[in-house]
Amino acid sequence: MQLEMKNVYKSFGAVQAVVDVSFSVGESEIHGLLGENGAGKSTLMNILGGVLPPDSGTILIDGEEQTHLTPIKAAKLGIRFIHQELNLVNDLKVFENLFLRNEIVTAGFYLNKREMIRRSRAIFQKLGMEIDPTATVRDLDTSRKQLVEIARALLFDCKLIIMDEPTTALTNDEIENLFDIMRGLKHHGVSSIYISHKMPELFSVCDRYTVLRDGRFVASGNFADINEQQATEMLVGRSLVDEVVEKTNRVSEENVLQVNRLSCEGHFEDVSFSLRRGEVLAFTGLFGDGRGALAECLFGARAITSGTIRLHGTELDTGSILNVIKSGVSMVPRNRKERSILKDLSVKDNLSMAYFTSAHRRLVVRTREENARFEEQRRQTNIRVGNPNDPITSLSGGNQQKVVFSRWFGLDSDVFILDNPTQGIDVGAKFEIYQLMNKLVETGKSVIMFSSEFPEIYKIADRCIVMYKGEINKEFAREDLNEVDVMYYATGSNRKAG
Repeated sequence: MQLEMKNVYKSFGAVQAVVDVSFSVGESEIHGLLGENGAGKSTLMNILGGVLPPDSGTILIDGEEQTHLTPIKAAKLGIRFIHQELNLVNDLKVFENLFLRNEIVTAGFYLNKREMIRRSRAIFQKLGMEIDPTATVRDLDTSRKQLVEIARALLFDCKLIIMDEPTTALTNDEIENLFDIMRGLKHHGVSSIYISHKMPELFSVCDRYTVLRDGRFVASGNFADINEQQATEMLVGRSLVDEVVEKTNRVSEENVLQVNRLSCEGHFEDVSFSLRRGEVLAFTGLFGDGRGALAECLFGARAITSGTIRLHGTELDTGSILNVIKSGVSMVPRNRKERSILKDLSVKDNLSMAYFTSAHRRLVVRTREENARFEEQRRQTNIRVGNPNDPITSLSGGNQQKVVFSRWFGLDSDVFILDNPTQGIDVGAKFEIYQLMNKLVETGKSVIMFSSEFPEIYKIADRCIVMYKGEINKEFAREDLNEVDVMYYATGSNRKAG
């Protein structure tokens, strides 16, 4: 497929999302589409995938102009879209999601479930994925859901695959497997448009690049001709060499949180640690290490099998999330679409939900008060929004994440649990999040961060705990942190050696 988009425009009210952008992808090419959150990447791809109509512009596929694109028409043309936000039906089986709107029927009426399950198993085996086609999607981990999305795009014949942040929930092995699949498809004439904020991934798998900034075209070329620093500077429009997170010696000896022999059957066991005032404590590891369940247990979102959590010396009642919030603990969960945003509410109401739940005492909501709260948080976190009464889904993924952060920052909690806090956020926004975290601890707050990205752990953490198969395998002081040793303990190499 030869794709060319010419002079494309798209606005949402007063917000210009895409302005006079031209973009092309050749046959058998993996093309990296780069830009910060809000740069217009997803909007441009939603236009190509038939999700959004352009205000103006031309789309040419193999030299033929395409108008009135819809998702169904785009699919028939051979365009498949793996969206940044998972688009699976949680109440359906895996195979039912794979064949949604493409069901196999017999006698023109009856669903041929046996054949759909067989083909589902075949595509998973081809892709090296161990997923049961008969499992219900809601029972899958986020990374497995992401793999189902990828399998659905590859199940049917396609000529161009759009991948919008497909690796945010995948392990390193799963990412490498995906890249091998993309390279194999490339050799069979299938092109890919790859959107990611992770520079090593882009340089590893992509042939060419296009950079967008503030909805406008910035540059295009070959990855072989640039380095990561040059790519980053094109993204943000400035040099980031001098932009570092200034860390001060603000960690006190006072223990704010004490976790003693905490266990959650089937996920982790015998986890003990302390959190000091003004400290950023990072947890890291690989898939299956129990970090996600630990974060949920600390917030009361998952039942504890045994052990205790003490906040300021008093045992924390984790019987409900509301108890935990009122005790002074806030949490930014992973996977904002399923766990954070309320898609039917406005940006402003999404931001205020934690306050409404735990701190609001009046019978009615005062509009002036809510507008003031929103403006204060918008200023602190630099949320880009045209109208705070617009639906939360009108924002880019990065700005949605900032809204989620602002929701909790306004509660003045003592402990903040941040589970994969920069998922789907560009390099410039990540720096802003790190600054916000640093401001929290400078005011005496404490942070527990769960992350699999060593660069961000090194930037912001005072200590790092490495987990392996549900247990604490190693603890590092900041001065001892290095990526090689962290990976050594995350993979359990010390235990294998023993």
